Amino acid sequence: MHLRTEQRLRRQNDFRRLREQGRRIDGGAFTLWWRSRDAVGAVPAPALVRVGVVASIAAMGPAVRRNAAKRRLREIFRRHQTLLPPGTDLLLVARPPLNRLAFREVESKFIEACHRLTGAKT
Repeated sequence: MHLRTEQRLRRQNDFRRLREQGRRIDGGAFTLWWRSRDAVGAVPAPALVRVGVVASIAAMGPAVRRNAAKRRLREIFRRHQTLLPPGTDLLLVARPPLNRLAFREVESKFIEACHRLTGAKT
């Protein structure tokens, strides 16, 4: 199952805003940047959790490794997006250990980061 178009961060401004105004959580295999969107006039609907996934050449290497890392992060997000508060923008940045770890390990690191995010938000 794919992510809906409204769930993806696509504009460079969204990525920049997340890095400048968002908060960061180190997940070991990835870095998670997050920011809550304003409910007033938010497009798309404020209830959606949106995600952007980045894997740089410097960190991950050739395209095959970068694409594998992005696929893993997107799938983990898709499975566990309900752990995140509505109206949250998320940026997942792949780091070198991501492709070396088992899927379940990365998944548990993401779940832990989500719990830290929701704990920081309250």
